[in-house]
Amino acid sequence: MANSSCVTEFLLLSFSSLGDLQLVLFAIFLCLYLIILSGNITIISVICEDHSLHTPMYFFLCVLSTSETFYTIVILPKMLINLLSVLRTLSFMSCASQMYFFLGFAVTNSLLLGVMGYDRYAAICQPLHYPVLMSWRVCRQLAATCIVTGFLISLLGTSLVFSLPFCGSNKVSHYFCDISPVIRLACAQTYINELVIFIGGVLVLVVPLICICISYVFIASAILKISSAEGKRKAFSTCASHLIVVIVHYGCASFVYLRPSTKYTSDRLVTVTYTVVTPLLSPMVYSLRNKDVQMAIWKVIECSAITTSQWFRKTLT
Repeated sequence: MANSSCVTEFLLLSFSSLGDLQLVLFAIFLCLYLIILSGNITIISVICEDHSLHTPMYFFLCVLSTSETFYTIVILPKMLINLLSVLRTLSFMSCASQMYFFLGFAVTNSLLLGVMGYDRYAAICQPLHYPVLMSWRVCRQLAATCIVTGFLISLLGTSLVFSLPFCGSNKVSHYFCDISPVIRLACAQTYINELVIFIGGVLVLVVPLICICISYVFIASAILKISSAEGKRKAFSTCASHLIVVIVHYGCASFVYLRPSTKYTSDRLVTVTYTVVTPLLSPMVYSLRNKDVQMAIWKVIECSAITTSQWFRKTLT
């Protein structure tokens, strides 16, 4: 791809005009990045360690947290470096790689949220058949399908962008190599490429969202049939965290990607929400609203404290 292009590197312009404010942004994004990493790693560790959380719902949450951890690693470290750098460049292949992995994990997250919606439907609406519908074999197959599909779609999207010739400006009006700001720099007709990418975006975002909405229609109907208020509250609480993450994820992603690139503007606030706030929101929502996760976290903390105390005693004696 690089041999067919005059452009050998891209210059990332976003945040470059903010002056001294970049240091403030660096501190803010660094803190958010550390919180995201620690939150997701905590969720993954707790689910792996606590056998009471070895259920389909927490299995998919563990996979989602893993995907979101790598999703932020693709974007945030380079953004933090750029906030402290004078020269904010990415080589042609580095830009393509960043776009490929970003899209791969983003699509994987979108599909996983759809699968998690189906899991809640099976648990609440089909409780007798739930062990069969969501067996461990089925769960592993669904997770693998989400990952493989995500990166195949990402490969298609990235190929459609970087198969174009780039022979003019190399200034990307963004803080990472996203589809719309990069494809606008191509010195060729991009209509077909944009159309295929747009259709892919509709399939990736709208189809899982429709499946989630249908699932929650059945879930709401099933919850309303529960006679006890406590039963209704417990059933709804298992879905509330998922719903919050779904609304933020699909809302921001749809606003950014379900538009032609010709109407693209540098929606930094929305994109920051999509690339930073959503990965931050998931572990916080699932840990703050879920008593099972809270209890598991306290168990891990207590075990760690006991182990550390025993180690100190052996060291001192």
